[in-house]
Amino acid sequence: MSFSCPLCHAPLTHSDKSYTCPQGHQFDMAKEGYVNLLPVQHKRSRDPGDSAEMMQARRAFLDAGHYLPLRETVAQMLNDILPGSATAMLDIGCGEGYYTARFAQIAREQGALTFGLDVSKVAIRAAAKRYADVTFCVASSHRLPFDDASMDAVIRIYAPCKAEELARVVKPGGWVVTVTPGPRHLMELKGLIYDEVRLHAPHSEQLAGFTLKQEQTVAYEMTLKGEEATALLQMTPFAWRAKPEVWEALALQSIFNCQTDFSIHVWQRED
Repeated sequence: MSFSCPLCHAPLTHSDKSYTCPQGHQFDMAKEGYVNLLPVQHKRSRDPGDSAEMMQARRAFLDAGHYLPLRETVAQMLNDILPGSATAMLDIGCGEGYYTARFAQIAREQGALTFGLDVSKVAIRAAAKRYADVTFCVASSHRLPFDDASMDAVIRIYAPCKAEELARVVKPGGWVVTVTPGPRHLMELKGLIYDEVRLHAPHSEQLAGFTLKQEQTVAYEMTLKGEEATALLQMTPFAWRAKPEVWEALALQSIFNCQTDFSIHVWQRED
């Protein structure tokens, strides 16, 4: 099990420090152990994905265990659905690998490899340094560098990916687990920024080629210190809307209570 070429989609062969396809396209491995499979022509900016500051803020927040209930719920689901014959699993939008490393423990028990993919080179570099038992790559989630029907399971936490690509890479009978924000996710944080807080729209995604087998909500209240609350805000897509006084006020709070609301959906690939 290896990668496919992002330029011509032929299988990549792994040699000592690079991956090469029959057409001669070559992708060198970084010293940290990951490979960059995001060709220049597929980039939308010079350094796509999260910045170093965003990645460090997220790592500190996650390492403090605030999203541990979500990670463990998804890990248990994977443990329940991953077959004993599994060979490969993929975490799309894996960031610095907090979730991926836990999922890799489940996959390893079944003898399967775990791949982590993200468009952010900064995040992938940090992940590869920390978690040697996962194969990481910088790549686009819209152009997955994997063969057809090569994955037993794909996890997608907040990450975009076309249904057609998921259907292409997941084996018949294989699984996709998605995590999206529930209606009341981070309401208190939004209340600092918006005059009128709107609930997230209920989950309505349909994945062509898949059947929805299970859905579950994970929701609980977090009690955060000021610096943890600012790290959380930095992780959100609405951080750019926060005025300087919001950041300052949040940092000064000794305690900030904020609710989580995660929607988890488990889909099975139709045969």
